[in-house]
Amino acid sequence: MIRCVIIDDEPLARELLADYLAEFTDFEVVGAFQDGFEGFKGIAETKPELLFLDIEMPKINGFELLELLDEPPKVIFTTAYDTYAIQAFDQQAIDYLLKPFSKERLKQALEKVSREVQDPSGFPSRLRAVSEGLQVRDYLQRVVVKTGTKIHILPVGTITYFSADGDYVKIVAEGKSYLKLGTMGYFEKVLNPEEFARIHRSHMVNVSMISKIEPFQKENFLVYLKEGTQLPVSKTGMGKLRKTLRI
Repeated sequence: MIRCVIIDDEPLARELLADYLAEFTDFEVVGAFQDGFEGFKGIAETKPELLFLDIEMPKINGFELLELLDEPPKVIFTTAYDTYAIQAFDQQAIDYLLKPFSKERLKQALEKVSREVQDPSGFPSRLRAVSEGLQVRDYLQRVVVKTGTKIHILPVGTITYFSADGDYVKIVAEGKSYLKLGTMGYFEKVLNPEEFARIHRSHMVNVSMISKIEPFQKENFLVYLKEGTQLPVSKTGMGKLRKTLRI
């Protein structure tokens, strides 16, 4: 029996999917939740093997929820929108169901789940690659991070800078530091290049937070941020910074 959780902000969508799943004896619905916050708590309590996840939801969306999970279950996306990189989802997640979907289409997705159970190797890394494999249509407006059991939603305008920290990225916002699993390359791709500049392979800054830039050693510079931090700027980073600042 594969334990399933449904997370969708539409009550009828949750009910219909639960009714469909009742006819598949190898799958058991152990929870249904209306948003990402409830879903995050519900996953911790029920520990499902399979997650049916909507994408566009209030509070936190489906992608943000996945980023908060240390060990995410297998995922089937369910959404009314086809504006996401469907091909990428098909390659990385188990399946992508475009609403309204039929019971036969659900059956096909569940068959994929059964095959994944037979050969689960490599699934977590493939799942983490989903969001990084997307074609960016809109720049990131907020970053969701978790400290212990608390979830923080950081509007990008409040973030001062990002710095690489091993397998994590340190995010500094309003005088506080947070760690998020990820890469500098990912954030460089999803943040608006008119607002953030990758000044060094290990640092990216919110250009509105810069107070001054000064030469430092040969062909390098230092950026001084308004809150007092100094960060090195590489030669390549200076080129990106000049482009962002149009200087």
